[in-house]
Amino acid sequence: MIQLLFTLIFAEMALIVIFVFKTPLRKVVIMGLDRVKRGRGPVVVKTVGGTIFAVMLATAYNTVAIQRRWIQDGGEINPTDQVLFARRLLEASLMGFSLFLALMIDRLHHYIRELRIRRKTVESVKKQNRVFDDGKPPVSEEIKASEEEINTLRLKIKQLETQLEEKSKEAGSAEANAIALKKQSEGFLLEYDRLLEENQNLRSQLQSLDRKLSHSDSKKVM
Repeated sequence: MIQLLFTLIFAEMALIVIFVFKTPLRKVVIMGLDRVKRGRGPVVVKTVGGTIFAVMLATAYNTVAIQRRWIQDGGEINPTDQVLFARRLLEASLMGFSLFLALMIDRLHHYIRELRIRRKTVESVKKQNRVFDDGKPPVSEEIKASEEEINTLRLKIKQLETQLEEKSKEAGSAEANAIALKKQSEGFLLEYDRLLEENQNLRSQLQSLDRKLSHSDSKKVM
């Protein structure tokens, strides 16, 4: 167990040294870690790390138990317990150190990737600035497509404006017709009232004539 932990720690230290110095081997290691972090790799790494952490806690608990036994025995140290205590303490220390180095490797890998991405973006921006400084701005297909779309939208806006003007003219003419019809209907109502009044006058005149005729006929009979 101790030999395995020492091997793991030395391997992690070698990886950290590879990360620190810019060599072709660092690119290979970064590519390998990129592949490990894809798919089920993170789940496996977390499972292994959790197992090591649980074993470390159990080993530390056993170490503390041995120390308590010494205290209960009055400080007398058994050689077997002394060897077990030293072994458990060494195992717990090595497991904790290996977990710490694994965390350092993960953070270094993350920071190196972020640095490479930022360098690429800076280089691309510099290239674009150089192209613009040379007076040859790149015209991409997306810009052409957006310009064509803008032109079509402008034509549609003009068509809509003409249609809006036509509709407004039609609405104005319809409103004028409605006003004229309203005035005409008011004239018809006035004419109807006048004719109704004349009709009533004629009826009253006819009734008075009928009364006069009936009165004259009655006189002749007498």
